[in-house]
Amino acid sequence: MKKILLMILFISSQTVWTQEKIDALLDGLHQDAHEGNFETYFDRYTSDAIFLGTDKTERWTIEEFKAYAKPAFADGHGWTYTVVERNWEGEGDTKWFDEILFNEKLGHCRGTGVVELISGEWKIAHYALTMLVPNEIAAKIGLQTQAADEN
Repeated sequence: MKKILLMILFISSQTVWTQEKIDALLDGLHQDAHEGNFETYFDRYTSDAIFLGTDKTERWTIEEFKAYAKPAFADGHGWTYTVVERNWEGEGDTKWFDEILFNEKLGHCRGTGVVELISGEWKIAHYALTMLVPNEIAAKIGLQTQAADEN
């Protein structure tokens, strides 16, 4: 019985430790973006990561995303998103998350992604940023995006 209790305690502590590590990875990502820390921001991604931005044309490999972000980070400021809430799921060496963020220009957004444990370190393999559009105005926004596509 004592062994079972110790095993449960160990598994529980590993789960909390893992969540803390992943939260630190993502919190650090947003802090690095805010401060324009190019190197540490991109060190948080896997070498084959994909980033999806809010525009339909923004599907980037990590190298393409670096090229996009370099000018934005050059002056010591990237972009600022404040975490409102975060959820994560998954088992083992792969986990996924969703988070609600706030940005002064875009309002509430949602970040979703996948993290992988690689050589003992959590890395972001996939990140997608979307704008959250309230249902009451979604049809109006949809018409605006269609009109923009036609131009």
